[in-house]
Amino acid sequence: MSDNSHDHAHEAHTGPVKTAKQLVWTSIASFVLPVFIIIGLVNYVTSANKEAPGNSDSEKSLAMRIQKVGTVEVRDANRPLKSGEEVYNAQCAACHAVGAAGAPKFGDAGAWGPRIKQGLAGLTNSALKGKGAMGAQGGGDFSDIEISRAAAYMANKGGAKFEEPKAPAPAESDKK
Repeated sequence: MSDNSHDHAHEAHTGPVKTAKQLVWTSIASFVLPVFIIIGLVNYVTSANKEAPGNSDSEKSLAMRIQKVGTVEVRDANRPLKSGEEVYNAQCAACHAVGAAGAPKFGDAGAWGPRIKQGLAGLTNSALKGKGAMGAQGGGDFSDIEISRAAAYMANKGGAKFEEPKAPAPAESDKK
């Protein structure tokens, strides 16, 4: 009975793998199968990010990646210069009319007094390069002379007696 009970007890403790060949295949499957499952899951998750061929979004993104870095704009140098009032109304009034972001209000002699002491050249330099919350005005829609005219216009309304800058004389090569 001891022999029979020993064999019976030994069989109760064995697993589903009975041979060495089954052990090798089970070992391989236990490593390879999870790898393929992970690869499949990664493909499934990332498939939502892939774009269909011919999609206009990919064409747009390609166009954005290869766009020109800069452009050259040729302006009409012969156009008449704007007056200080025209430049003020077009560009400066948005802040200076209401005193936004610490800008001296248009016509406020108290606010313009210390600035007028800088002279027109100082005011023009501040306008062209920017000062405080005011961004640089140079290189925009108006020429430096037009910005200077606007500075003179605002300062004059604040108590200054600046003369509006004149257009530069044409160069010798322009006269021929």
